[in-house]
Amino acid sequence: MKIHFIGIGGIGISGLAQYMHYQGHKVSGSDIKDTIITQKLRELGIDVTVPHSAKAIDDQDLVIHSAIIPLDNPEIVAAKAKGIEVLARREALPKILHNKRVYSVAGAHGKSTTTAILAAIMHGSAIIGAESKEFGANVRYDATNDIMIFEADESDGSFINSNPYCAIVINAEPEHMEYYDYNYERFYDSYKTFINKAPLKVLNAEDPFLATLVNEIEAQWLYPSKDIQNIEFVLRDNQPHTRFTFRDFGTFDVWGFGKHIAIDASLAILAAHESMKIEDIRKNLLHFKGIKKRFDIVGFEHDSVIIDDYGHHPTEIKATFESVKEYASLKGFDKITAIWQPHKYSRTIDNLEEFIKCFDGAKELIILPVWAAGEAPREIDFQENFKEYNLTMADKISRADNAITVIKDNKQIETLNKGLIIGFGAGDITYQIRGTA
Repeated sequence: MKIHFIGIGGIGISGLAQYMHYQGHKVSGSDIKDTIITQKLRELGIDVTVPHSAKAIDDQDLVIHSAIIPLDNPEIVAAKAKGIEVLARREALPKILHNKRVYSVAGAHGKSTTTAILAAIMHGSAIIGAESKEFGANVRYDATNDIMIFEADESDGSFINSNPYCAIVINAEPEHMEYYDYNYERFYDSYKTFINKAPLKVLNAEDPFLATLVNEIEAQWLYPSKDIQNIEFVLRDNQPHTRFTFRDFGTFDVWGFGKHIAIDASLAILAAHESMKIEDIRKNLLHFKGIKKRFDIVGFEHDSVIIDDYGHHPTEIKATFESVKEYASLKGFDKITAIWQPHKYSRTIDNLEEFIKCFDGAKELIILPVWAAGEAPREIDFQENFKEYNLTMADKISRADNAITVIKDNKQIETLNKGLIIGFGAGDITYQIRGTA
């Protein structure tokens, strides 16, 4: 088929586009601007046009668009005028995944890590919402079997359409509530629908919502407080690793720091154990090298480390920050500087009280302007709400060698080159902290 993806620069849509390309379809796409993702797609031979234009639509068989693309997009209008089938991503998933044995990973946070860990353990194709360092991409194509390891997305309800053979749920914290009209019953019912579609279910029994289903749903239940023991953090070639004992399966090592990493790995172990021997799982787990933008060490010198982290929800930031403190302690650093680019006004306001608690232990907190992600600006008094911290409000940062320069009103107000420096956010902070902005 000839398939056109509108919004192809998004990590989720780009994954589907790459997968269909590897399957032999003629794939094209468009986005509002060029990015590293669109450049990589072109290198694969996928035709990407910028910006959106009706001229991109000619004789395609199918047009797929991301959730944020409005229906008056010129390419959608042109496709419908030509009688070409147009589907939102969530509508297209059944067509893409219908003949696959899908291990579908869902949750408010930890999805990418758990999916990448499972992809390291199991053979098969994989579509992840982040780049796995193991294979240097967010997509792996394996034509030798029908297994698909898939990061499912609840933000637009599309996880329900992911054709799950195995539903893995790390947590079910309310997130993206604007899609669910702030209707919590509708939100949780979506999770129940997703879980019940799968013959095999692997669930975190200590998540507040999932705990209510323990006596209702037959599943492989993980009880982190008793199933995971003897957690310790070790450095291997200055890389963080968590060592833990899991049930009577013995000891496992996994890249990353924190109990949340052990939980993610344990869920992946349970999912894989249905079809794999535990010794093979233990060995393959060591293939996991982390994922890009998740506790991603992007700068390293004797007296300083720079880390880029995608965390943009308070729960994941708090968990990562606990890992940061462990890493700083093992490295002998006495200063942690946190740089936060809030992602979306709605998320920041909805979770403000929890965000305020996230950065406990930071010697300095630097807050950048909100990455709006298409939302209209709203007033947030960061100066007042975060006054208990050693707070700096800045416009942007820049990177040279292993030093970060903090900029306000086009003036350099501070240089960071000592201790542990970590940036949090899902916007362009990742490019700023890597020096590629």
